[in-house]
Amino acid sequence: MRRRLINSTLAVVLVVIAVFGVSLVIVETRTITTSAQERVESEAVRLASIVDSRIIGHEAITAQVLGDQVDSERFALIEIPGRDPIQIGTRPAGDVIQATEQGEQGETVTVQEPRSSVTNEVWRTLLMIAAVATLAVIAAVLLAVRQANRLASPLTDLAETAERLGSGDPRPRHKRYGVPELDRVADVLDSSAERIARMLTAERRLAADASHQLRTPLTALSMRLEEITLTDDPDTVKEEATIALTQVERLTDVVERLLTNSRDPRTGSAVSFDLDEVVKQQLEEWRPAYRSAGRAIVHSGKQNLRAVGTPGAVAQVLAALIENSLMHGGGTVALRTRIAGNQVVIEVTDEGPGVPPELGTRIFERAISGRNSTGIGLAVARDLAEADGGRLEMLQAQPPVFGLFLSSTPRTPEGAQEERTVR
Repeated sequence: MRRRLINSTLAVVLVVIAVFGVSLVIVETRTITTSAQERVESEAVRLASIVDSRIIGHEAITAQVLGDQVDSERFALIEIPGRDPIQIGTRPAGDVIQATEQGEQGETVTVQEPRSSVTNEVWRTLLMIAAVATLAVIAAVLLAVRQANRLASPLTDLAETAERLGSGDPRPRHKRYGVPELDRVADVLDSSAERIARMLTAERRLAADASHQLRTPLTALSMRLEEITLTDDPDTVKEEATIALTQVERLTDVVERLLTNSRDPRTGSAVSFDLDEVVKQQLEEWRPAYRSAGRAIVHSGKQNLRAVGTPGAVAQVLAALIENSLMHGGGTVALRTRIAGNQVVIEVTDEGPGVPPELGTRIFERAISGRNSTGIGLAVARDLAEADGGRLEMLQAQPPVFGLFLSSTPRTPEGAQEERTVR
């Protein structure tokens, strides 16, 4: 493209120089020739006038007297009736420019100039025109190269940007070139890069969230299936199968929730639900894992509480907190439900070392973990809580206390029961 731009610009300049240069040469040649002829004629008229005045005044008319009146490059011949011709200068050889003037006293004055002087002046003019044309060509080449680089370099950059987008590098360059059309293309590519970056981020986030959120339900389901394979009691098989079906439904709800959040994390489906049912479900699901680890999980606090939220999402938040305590905490894990104003609070605490001081509130950021884990669970849990208008906070670092705040709904007619502990 650069070569085509340079060649086209140079071709246009050469055509312009050829058209106007030839015309200028013709005009200048005629002007120089006409000017030389007029000079010779003016010289003849002036010399005839001088001769007339000298004849009238009976003054001497000689080559020495009139020599200063004639240009050194010209030749003059003065013919006076009854006198010998007077020659001033050297008669030129070859082609000449000549002018003859008749005086009032009958004398004839002839002035000649060699045509070579005109030719030399024409050549000097041609050299000047050629020099100007050469400078114009050089300037045109430099301008063409500059314009070619200005247009070709942005196109190369844009092609590289498009190639980077195709290879999976969606970083926008935010580079502009001062050409409206090219800047428009750059704007579109940057916008596309940002959209692709958001889509890739959403896909990676969905994959990470799915791998984390599905692990617990799948583990629980596999444990129930193992229980079925290890027993021959039909009642036990039926009971475990029923629980497994419930966990499959939870697994389906987790998948739907993840897909919904991947499209719009702010989308919620909050309803009024029985908080005891969700807590009881989590206790039953996690108690075997804690029993295997030689630890206990208990529930205390207010009973018969109703909250506003998505039961599946609340279950996932509690599962993330319980799993976090199982992996990073120690001792007994306690779930405590209480009322704070117009909100229902579920606190999850354990007897472990707690959250390291250097983490602080960053514990809810993605990829932030106190140990060798993904650092996704708490971040996903906070997103799920906020999607339904709730919030998840770390109330205390050591020992760790996490609180899930949900909007409350009116209690059942029997009222909330007094605090009690369920093991």
